[in-house]
Amino acid sequence: MDIASLVGLVVCIVLVLWAIISGAGGPAAAAKSFIEFQSICITFGGSFLSVMAMNTMKDYINGLKCFARIFKAQVINMSESIKKIIELSNTARKEGLLQLEEAASELDDEFMKKGILLIVDGTDPDLVRSIMETELVSIEGRHKKVIKVWEDIGSMGPAWGMIGTLVGLVNMLQNMSDPSSIGPAMSVALLTTLYGSMIANWICAPVASKLKVNNEAEIMMKEIMIEGLLSIQAGENPRVIEEKLKSFLAPKDRGSSDEGGEENG
Repeated sequence: MDIASLVGLVVCIVLVLWAIISGAGGPAAAAKSFIEFQSICITFGGSFLSVMAMNTMKDYINGLKCFARIFKAQVINMSESIKKIIELSNTARKEGLLQLEEAASELDDEFMKKGILLIVDGTDPDLVRSIMETELVSIEGRHKKVIKVWEDIGSMGPAWGMIGTLVGLVNMLQNMSDPSSIGPAMSVALLTTLYGSMIANWICAPVASKLKVNNEAEIMMKEIMIEGLLSIQAGENPRVIEEKLKSFLAPKDRGSSDEGGEENG
């Protein structure tokens, strides 16, 4: 589980609720002051339904489902993947490219497996790169669709909050003859702005940002795979391949691969 996402979202709402309850004088008073059904309908309904109208139903539902992904720790170990590529490089250098087919059957990563099989089949290196990069673009495109759903909801939240506020203000101005109703009516009008800001800043901005971080890590990992597999196909020295792939990593993450120095000829 991704503790950062869980703790961040939970503690954020806890702090807001603490401030609300403390200021209102207790949970019951806070609920009476800060929960308003019509404001909820306008803000949440308007935000989510307007974004539904922007997308196909399939893309919209898929985007909402991806909310759960921010709580799952992403299993991407670039150092281990580089070490695996170096192992494959040593295998190809010692036993030939055809031996990689057996190694591919043991891999869990379908992207790397596809690249290895293309190499084993004798596919032209430029075509291998083209096929792999096309798939990479497709993967990133699907990720961006999901991210955009949350970005759009985040942008719609404050907008629909303002719409709700304007509706409340109109209703308030129509009843100015009763001064005692102005304060409560103004409070209700402002609640929609609060709800809209919460949608954008408590939910959507963190979700979209975490999905972007996960996307960037996955794309970089696949770029490393492409470069590594093409280097294997070109017959480059395993140590050279290792140093090339380490350039993708931050200096503190660049360890020495035990496999990289096995074959230097």
